[in-house]
Amino acid sequence: MTQEELDALMSEGVNDMDDSSKNTDETAQDEVEETDEIENTEEVEELEEDDEKIPKGYSEETSHHWPLPATDENKMVHQLDDVTKESEEKASEIFDIIENISNELMEKEENVQKSIDVFNANIELFTTLSIKFPEVEAFKTSLEQNKEALESANSTIETLQASGDSIMSIMDIMQYQDIHRQKIERVINVMRALSKYMSTLFEGKIDDEKRVASAQHIVGDEHNDVASTDDIEALLAQFGN
Repeated sequence: MTQEELDALMSEGVNDMDDSSKNTDETAQDEVEETDEIENTEEVEELEEDDEKIPKGYSEETSHHWPLPATDENKMVHQLDDVTKESEEKASEIFDIIENISNELMEKEENVQKSIDVFNANIELFTTLSIKFPEVEAFKTSLEQNKEALESANSTIETLQASGDSIMSIMDIMQYQDIHRQKIERVINVMRALSKYMSTLFEGKIDDEKRVASAQHIVGDEHNDVASTDDIEALLAQFGN
């Protein structure tokens, strides 16, 4: 094989390697572009779904000019009903917990009272023994120990009784929760009555389906930026909900 043939063979090998590398790069680039396209499509779909939930022209800058959408999260009476229901449930749970704590304190108080009766009996016994046998130091030591235990038990009784009084005060304060619930329910009833009154006040003799379509532009209007039929229907549907 001549030198020229060897050079030609080497040149062909290098070209094949370049073509293979180029094809690989192009394939990778196509895959990246395809992935970006899918992600962009998903983002557009998500934005379109969000746009359907937001009134036309609504933005954070103009939010104070718009009423909130009539969703379950923004319906006033719906929200107040949830508040009264949840507050009543939570208050009932709190009362149950407080009642259990109160019962446990009363039980512990009875146990401590039994210990106090034992300490009093021991003190009486060791007092008599100390008088009859003054030379026995064990009687005096036991007498002092029982007196100290009696003082500690009496202090525990006072603490338990004070805790019981505090729990009773908490239960009295919690009664205001029921009063607050009744006030909210009264507000709800007034709001519902006003809503029914306004609905009755705006009733007409002609069905909306039989009415003439509203003119989008009337002679003398200073602007042509009027709401379309779709905008009006969407607004009516929103208030209807």
